[in-house]
Amino acid sequence: MITVTLGTIPYPFNRAIQWLRFLLDTKMISESVFVQYGVSDISPVFEHSLVTAKPLLESKELMKIVDDSRLVISHAGQGSTTALANRGACFVVIPRLAKYSEHIDDHQLSFARSVEQFGVVHCLNLKELQQVILEPPLPFKRKLFEEPKLAEHLSIIYSKGSNFMMI
Repeated sequence: MITVTLGTIPYPFNRAIQWLRFLLDTKMISESVFVQYGVSDISPVFEHSLVTAKPLLESKELMKIVDDSRLVISHAGQGSTTALANRGACFVVIPRLAKYSEHIDDHQLSFARSVEQFGVVHCLNLKELQQVILEPPLPFKRKLFEEPKLAEHLSIIYSKGSNFMMI
């Protein structure tokens, strides 16, 4: 099974749903898919026989589904990425982008690029996602951040190019 989790923020991530539709239509994905879609328009895949979908679910329920999945495709939110890494999941992240009105800015792209050095795979286009479907990354075998270091890491990443001193 493949799990797709698009988060709970009030911005649709319809680009990810369109990519999923293409992957299903071309049979690149031929196994069951669970989609947590938030406010995204699920209609392109809702009636597909391989797709089960819910807008929201409890974290515990989502982690059970993640444990049963061979691959997780997630938005690149810091909380979701860290939870998947700490869970030892086989996953890839797709950053929400401001130019598609998927978020207010491109902080998910900055985050995805910053955690790439730790082995987190991210996709910026459908071709990259197709490659991940064909050759999924290995399950993540380490903690992404130790809790005290996360704040330090984010302060460094987000203060670059800023004139403000991070305290």
